[in-house]
Parts: sequence; C-alpha cells; structure tokens
Amino acid sequence: MSEALVATQAPGTDTPVPGASGARSFWRRLRAQRAALVAAVVVALLVLVALFAPLLTALEGQDPTTYHPSLIDSARGGVPVGSFGGMSAHHWLGVEPQTGRDLFARLVYGARVSLGVALAATVVQVVIGITIGVASALGSRWVDQFLSRVTDIIVAMPLMIMSLALLAIVPSSFPRPVLVTLVIGLIAWGNIAKIVRAQTLTLKGLDYVSAARLSGWGTWRIARRELLPGLAAPVITYAALLVPINISVEAALSFLGVGVKPPTPSWGQMLTAADVWYQAAPQYLLFPAGALFVTVLALTVLGDGVRTALDPRAASRLRVGAGRRRGAGTGSEKGADA
Repeated sequence: MSEALVATQAPGTDTPVPGASGARSFWRRLRAQRAALVAAVVVALLVLVALFAPLLTALEGQDPTTYHPSLIDSARGGVPVGSFGGMSAHHWLGVEPQTGRDLFARLVYGARVSLGVALAATVVQVVIGITIGVASALGSRWVDQFLSRVTDIIVAMPLMIMSLALLAIVPSSFPRPVLVTLVIGLIAWGNIAKIVRAQTLTLKGLDYVSAARLSGWGTWRIARRELLPGLAAPVITYAALLVPINISVEAALSFLGVGVKPPTPSWGQMLTAADVWYQAAPQYLLFPAGALFVTVLALTVLGDGVRTALDPRAASRLRVGAGRRRGAGTGSEKGADA
C-alpha cells in the first residue's frame, strides 16, 4: 500500500523510515561523525573480543577458572608472586590475588557476560516495549488506559531495588546470566513503551495510514506494514542508548553480589573482589574498571551518533552551526586583514 510513500520518510513527519535511500542517508550522516565512527570501531573490537574469547585464551594457554596456587604468595596473604601482579609470557595481565586465576582470561570472558547480558536484556525490553506501546495506541480507550497505567507503574519502579529483591529470592540453581537478563528486561521496558505509544499515536493519524484503513486492512496488518517502519528510528535510537545502561546495571548487580556468581567471570564481579586487593595488585581493579568505562563510553557515543544520524533535524542543526562558525571565522579574518 505505502511502500512508495515510506521509501525515505513518512509524510508529515521528520522521522526517517528504513528503506534503500533512507539507509544510504543514515550511513552518510553517521560516517560524517568521527566520534561515532571511532566508538563503532571500539564496540566492534569489544564484540570480537567477546566472540573469540576461547581463541584468545587458547593463544595465551590459560582459561578463566583454573587455580594456580603456585603463583600466589600465601605468606603475604595471597598476593601474586612476581612484579605487576604476576605478569609474564604465560599470564599476560597477571593473576588474581588469592586464587591465581588468569586475569586476562577472566577479563575477555567477562566481556562475553557483560555484553551478552546487556544486549539480550535490550532485546527483551524492545520486544515488550513495542508490543505494549503499539497495543496501547491502537487499542480501545479502556485498553489504552489500562496499559498506560501498567507502564507508569513499571517506570516508577526503582530498577536496582526490584532487581535486588528478585535476584535474592530466585534459587541459585537457575542460570545467573539468564536470570539477570530476564530481570533487567522485564523491569525496565516502561520508557520504550511510552516512546512507541506516542510515536504510534502520531503515525496512525497520517494520510497513508488512513488510506490503508479505508482500503479494508486490519489493525495488526496496518501496524505491521505501515506503523512499524515508522517506529524503527526512535526504537533503534533508544535501544542504542539502553545497551550501556544495561551494562552498568549488570555490573552494579554483580558488584553487590546478586548478579553473576563465581566461577563465571563478570566485570562487576571482578570489581567486587578488587576493593580488597587493589593496593597489592592495582591492575586487578584497573583492568575491569577500564574495560567497563571504555565500553559504556563507546556505546554511549555510538548511541548519540545513531540518534543524530536518524534525526534529519539534528543533522541540519549541525550543518547550520558549522556553517555559522565558518562564516564567523571568515568574517573575523577579513576584519583582521582590513
């Protein structure tokens, strides 16, 4: 019905709709942002490290769970033997105090847990948020009020407190990474549901949606064929910003001792133990904290770049601002020459 109309942009809105030309415009605007490109490269490297963690640890010849008591000085309370926390050709970043487990192996395997939990939780949030938001906008007045009140309750819930409560009562036999993913995903979908509902209410009043309704299309066919493409931009933008938030939440839960449990490595879990040993082995704190900081920063910058690339108005403001700065610079140079 509206494929020709939504090839680049939904009529009457500033929201770009995915399509051939729309995708090309998005990539062109994203490539114009150097910070976003650098962040994308960093994120890609982190994903590759997480995916190829078994290969990287095999090259080092270690694994994240094996204890090395011979590398620990028990007379000094479990401090690693050697300089820089036991760094050597066999242990590239040294070993953990008191356990002797290889720090590099636990760091790269921890990337799998942190990134995997954050991405999976984001998918859960997006699926629930789109479903609730679209159903609320397209349903009857009573359905809209009920789902809106449920969404308000979810938004008002303190994420960390609810997560702590749920994780504390679930049996320890349940896989912890899966549990953390479900808890984060099932508690923090409220904001994206609100965004989807507001955008759906805007889109369903447009001419091409009205034409589809007059042609006899059902509600869910209209939602699938006409509304979902228009929701892609705000959903992708918010999802890109959710990933670093979810990484921080997972790290905080593991740091508080209710997230991922040993021996499964996690950056937050490594930070929990590091508060005791950071003076004897500073890299035990610096490496996981640095990895967490770089990951969250790169994902945040990339998410902001995606938002700008998907919003033509933001891109226009950037061009106008740059043009004004260049014009001001040219005028001052002319005044100096005069």
